[in-house]
Amino acid sequence: MLTEKEVLTTLEMLRNEHLDVRTVTLGLSLFDLATHDAARFQDRLLSRITGMAASLVDVCDEVGDIYGIPVVNKRISVSPMAVVGAPFSSRELVQIAMTLDQAAQEVGVDFIGGFSALVEKGLARGDLSLIEAVPEALTATSRLCASFNVATTTAGINMDAVLLLAKTIKAAAARTADQDGLACAKMGVFANIPQDVPFMAGAYLGVGEPNAVINVGVSGPGVVKRALERAMEADDHLALDEISEVIKRTAFKVTRIGELIGREVAKRLNVPFGVVDLSLAPTPNVGDSVGEIFQVLGLAHIGAPGSTAALAMINDAVKKGGAFASSSVGGFSGAFIPVSEDLNIAQAAAEGHLTLPKLEALTSVCSVGLDMVALPGDTSAETLAAIIADEMAIGVINRKTTAARLIPVPGKKAGEKAFFGGLLGEAVIIPVPGSGGSDRFINLGGRVPAPLQSLGN
Repeated sequence: MLTEKEVLTTLEMLRNEHLDVRTVTLGLSLFDLATHDAARFQDRLLSRITGMAASLVDVCDEVGDIYGIPVVNKRISVSPMAVVGAPFSSRELVQIAMTLDQAAQEVGVDFIGGFSALVEKGLARGDLSLIEAVPEALTATSRLCASFNVATTTAGINMDAVLLLAKTIKAAAARTADQDGLACAKMGVFANIPQDVPFMAGAYLGVGEPNAVINVGVSGPGVVKRALERAMEADDHLALDEISEVIKRTAFKVTRIGELIGREVAKRLNVPFGVVDLSLAPTPNVGDSVGEIFQVLGLAHIGAPGSTAALAMINDAVKKGGAFASSSVGGFSGAFIPVSEDLNIAQAAAEGHLTLPKLEALTSVCSVGLDMVALPGDTSAETLAAIIADEMAIGVINRKTTAARLIPVPGKKAGEKAFFGGLLGEAVIIPVPGSGGSDRFINLGGRVPAPLQSLGN
């Protein structure tokens, strides 16, 4: 039972500490729409999405108004298009991408995800066509997101897919050179991707999911920061285990709010409720940064020695508190460290405190991975592939989700700034140590075998 004081702090979270429901994502299965006729498929696609999601935005706003809790983003995820659209050519898949974007615009959602392929063990015809379509599809649309799973703990790492996607990232960046490679901000490469993620760019609806489902992503970096500040002001001798307890109790309250909103939205749309994703998702706003939590904990900045231990503690505490608050937890569930989307993290990278190797170390304990990292435009596809492969290896060996959302900014070098706008923010381009030294290894191709599941150490 929450105490009166805890109820009041929850109200304070809503009023002054950026507490919101970051996203309500409607997942839609498209498998029953499959056909060899591309035009017919697009008609069915548009009809399904605009029909099922017609009232999504209005319902989210109504529920948000009733409870005084804003739902910041409303999104849609669909079945992986490489499977549903397997018969189609890359040209036809570009047209399908534009139909998805049109549907998203008609129902008023922020993003639609699911232009996706699962290629951890190999590349089928539909996968190759979809990947070939990605650069043009992400350039020609504004709300479409793409994701690719290239590795799992049980299958290993598909290195052919890793290199192919690195070349795709380069091509997407080149097509949006006048926007600092913005298309790359709408695609992620994953290991062990969950099937119920509400956050972009990884959201898609997996094969084991229902016909329609509501998944919710909560926020809360600002809330956790203020809860820690209050606790440490009241007692400046708090130990780390006591600090972890404060984070757990805060995560519990945040998760309860997310589940409350999600279940009400699902009820009003007459679809099942899926999961709450417990991730701490920052924004570029002051006071809503994961990086600021590190400073409250006594570190000069994120990236200083001790940052990995601090992030591990934060991540674990968020999961423990959230898991106690809900029986329907899923998605990424942890702490995001997207460089451009978190003001404090972006500043640490700009000042040289947060390097690519340190970011990679942090991803061994955070919920996702190298997220929204701006790199020099002349970074080769082989080097991008090597960075992705390193990140996938962390996920595969540690049996967790990891991802790489890398943006080689065309025409810009390390130290210059890249601007993406809105929630995507801006970031200083960071150097890649040892760039060009992995070409021979990457070009070997093949698959890194799945790791042994016993003999852990």
